[in-house]
Amino acid sequence: MRADLRIRKSRVAVFAGLIMAAALAVAAAAAPTEAVRTTTDRILGVLKAPEGSRAQKWKDIGAIIDSRFDFRSMSQSILATNWRTATPAEKKQFVDFFSQYLEDTYRTKIEAYTNQRIEYVKESVQGDRAVVETLIVTDTAKIPVTYKLKLNDGEWFGYDVVIEGVSLINTYRDMFNAIIKAEGMDGLFSDMQRSIDDYKQKHGGLPNP
Repeated sequence: MRADLRIRKSRVAVFAGLIMAAALAVAAAAAPTEAVRTTTDRILGVLKAPEGSRAQKWKDIGAIIDSRFDFRSMSQSILATNWRTATPAEKKQFVDFFSQYLEDTYRTKIEAYTNQRIEYVKESVQGDRAVVETLIVTDTAKIPVTYKLKLNDGEWFGYDVVIEGVSLINTYRDMFNAIIKAEGMDGLFSDMQRSIDDYKQKHGGLPNP
């Protein structure tokens, strides 16, 4: 059966729309947990600001996402062996498409945020990698969310999120590689572009930052 990105977005992708941007760093000197907390505050500040249109808020949030993810590392991990066989042009196109795809997934879910509380449980750092464990606390549940960060040029960048034991990277790897196996890289790009176009049509053609 043909894998379709528009109907096969997993629970990880849904949750990622709510919290993944929180896993990203702002200040070079910040510890990983503080970096996560700072960026969370930035996102929530945009959401709660009384001024500004919906389109402007989405653009501001998108800019934060776009600047704080290591999309190349994420793309390389997701494509796995397909990354090694892809041409330089295909690699660039996938990074560009994936950054848009993830950003759009986030923005379709962000308005569902209803003031859940985030608890920062612990962090561990090993060399240029860090793990920050948190809980999203709702009225009825505590959702464990683990952020994986990579230190690039003195700043922490997100490269994976594990939600209730399910890795975003692993989920997208399975999804995208199934499409590549069935339809090739061109099929994957077509499917991703269709998802991006559908998003823009449903949301008034809001531009990516």
